[in-house]
Amino acid sequence: MVELKNVSYKTVLSDISLSIDEGDYVAIIGPNGGGKSTLLKLILKRLKKDKGDISLFSTPQEHFKAYNKIGYVAQNSVQIDTNFPATVEEIILTGLAYKRSFFTKITNNELQYMQHLMHTFDILEIKNRPIGDLSGGQRQRVMITRALLNQPKLLILDEPNAGIDEESQKRFYALLNTLNKTEQLTVVFVTHDLGRLKEDVNKVFHINKVLC
Repeated sequence: MVELKNVSYKTVLSDISLSIDEGDYVAIIGPNGGGKSTLLKLILKRLKKDKGDISLFSTPQEHFKAYNKIGYVAQNSVQIDTNFPATVEEIILTGLAYKRSFFTKITNNELQYMQHLMHTFDILEIKNRPIGDLSGGQRQRVMITRALLNQPKLLILDEPNAGIDEESQKRFYALLNTLNKTEQLTVVFVTHDLGRLKEDVNKVFHINKVLC
């Protein structure tokens, strides 16, 4: 599903090779500044590698177009302009943008799944509130819901549990584990704390830029 061969980027990552298979639950760990977020951005083609090869879904990255198969929650996703004129529900619905026209009506199945996700992350009752009015933790739950709405095959999360309360974290991890085990959702999770994930993950990659 994801394969890197001898990938390098500036002074941050050097000759990185790894493989992520369908159904894997992967934790990427390492210190601040170690290159974890950079690695994710290279996989998502948000940064251009200096050398090496990256493949997604057995397709060279240069020819890969099916980004609707990938859900992504960035580390800074809670940083939203407080005056941004969109509701929680409107933000979540943009998660369908890769596979549909903006004017296409949401289906009943999509609506039911969205409501299920919003209930899971305790944001159903605030679906009509402006996104700018929410707390950081609420915004993070909105962005996670958005990433899952498209029912991706690969979910990439860059420390998404920051700012989320204890109970929501438990439900979040339980849902991820269920999706991974029952629907073969491949999960790649950047974290500083492997404690909550150690029973779920089957691969751990340690990324650490060494300063000389």
